[in-house]
Amino acid sequence: QVRFVESGGGLVQAGGSLRLSCAASGTTFSFYAMGWFRQAPGNQRELVASIDSGGSTNYQDSVKGRFTISRDNAKRTMYLQMVSLKPSDTAVYYCNIVSRATGTPLNTNWGQGTQVTVSS
Repeated sequence: QVRFVESGGGLVQAGGSLRLSCAASGTTFSFYAMGWFRQAPGNQRELVASIDSGGSTNYQDSVKGRFTISRDNAKRTMYLQMVSLKPSDTAVYYCNIVSRATGTPLNTNWGQGTQVTVSS
């Protein structure tokens, strides 16, 4: 069974930085494209960034130039470096296997997520 454990969230002021981590187990991590999703209160869960097995990346327009997604296949871990954070980035952040073609999460097992709160 695939499991994800997200960590690294917290409370920061606008303009601050955070680095999120996603540890995966129960799957051949290196085979799959992975993505970071976020869900703000009252909103749908949305894809923020994705990285394929070869390291090619895609970003939502609102985070381009501020967020950097990366992965360490040997550690079965994915990261999201976030700088110049804005209050609009406030959300619970999740990771999952993702379809690069559609941006759709492919595993029904979600982790607990990690809360990111950016104060103005």
